[in-house]
Amino acid sequence: MLHADSARNRLIGIGLVSGAYVLFTLLDGSAKWLVGSMPVIMVVWLRFVMHAIVAGAVLLPLRGRRLVVTRYWRWHALRALMFIAMTGINFWALQYLQLTVTSSIFFTVPIIIAVLGAVFFGERRDAARWAAILVGFAGVLFIVRPGSAGFHPAMLGSLVNAVLYALFMLMTRRLAAYESPETIQYLPAVGAALLLTPLAIARWEWPDTWLEWTVACLLGVFGAVGHHLLALAHRYAPATVIAPFLYQQVLYMAIFGYLVFGDVPPAAVGIGAAIVIASGLYLFQRERRS
Repeated sequence: MLHADSARNRLIGIGLVSGAYVLFTLLDGSAKWLVGSMPVIMVVWLRFVMHAIVAGAVLLPLRGRRLVVTRYWRWHALRALMFIAMTGINFWALQYLQLTVTSSIFFTVPIIIAVLGAVFFGERRDAARWAAILVGFAGVLFIVRPGSAGFHPAMLGSLVNAVLYALFMLMTRRLAAYESPETIQYLPAVGAALLLTPLAIARWEWPDTWLEWTVACLLGVFGAVGHHLLALAHRYAPATVIAPFLYQQVLYMAIFGYLVFGDVPPAAVGIGAAIVIASGLYLFQRERRS
């Protein structure tokens, strides 16, 4: 955090993170609309290409060579592969699931991070934290409802995506001790775009309309600007202040899904999301106190 911790700066941080999650909602919603008529691999590639172009246009004048100079190429390459896997799984799942379903499952990320931190990094968790973790996963079961008529295999894909993202965030946390936030978010996007280029060319289909082409190009803008706002938010406010505002995204997802796709979330999804969010907020509160 670069700015002094004050009420004003905390509000700025909250405003920036709120804007980031609006853009991430537009990213997922636009991707869901596009994968109905375009190959998933092509949509994923366009997302990273435009991200790299927009982020480069903003960050290269500010950082120069420092943006791409690193001693940790292997870590960035691994994160690029994870970036591809996460985005591909998410966009694939969006073909079959409502936005509120994918976002509700994604909210397990703080819970998964708490488990991974305990298992791999020896972070201590008391009985109350473990209880919150178990309750959170019970909420996921309420959303997924394996064996029920509302279950779809894409839900398992979204859960895998959440696990990958939790690992991705833990890697980012470690890498942040040695690299700038700009380099951390830029290099994986460039790497993902380069790795996907041959596959995208092989499956290339020209968008049918200018609207599709415009929305496809905007994917990278939403992603790049959203990640930049998220990085700026962490410079104005502590992570314990802005992290709980992740959950406002479910409201944006519900509004977007209803206005664009006419989706009304099932009651089970709403109840499960409430359980997962309550569990995550409790864990945030415990971390803030400690």
